[in-house]
Amino acid sequence: MTGKFSSLKRDTYPMPDFVAEALENEGLFEKYERRPPYQQNDYIGWITRAKREETRQKRLRQMLDELKQGGVYMNMKYNGE
Repeated sequence: MTGKFSSLKRDTYPMPDFVAEALENEGLFEKYERRPPYQQNDYIGWITRAKREETRQKRLRQMLDELKQGGVYMNMKYNGE
């Protein structure tokens, strides 16, 4: 997965185990991987930068909901999947 982010000009974030587990448990890993690298990286950075666990979990839930719904990225319309 690291090579996929090589063209990004911003900091890249490794996927934490709890995010990978949530994606697997929800059956959303494929949908996540079909998103552009910048979106994948933005989601991970946004989730992991939260200081409180409650906020991390809320952000994780938003990402999972957006992946399930499709057509949404960070509460904005997304014309991809």
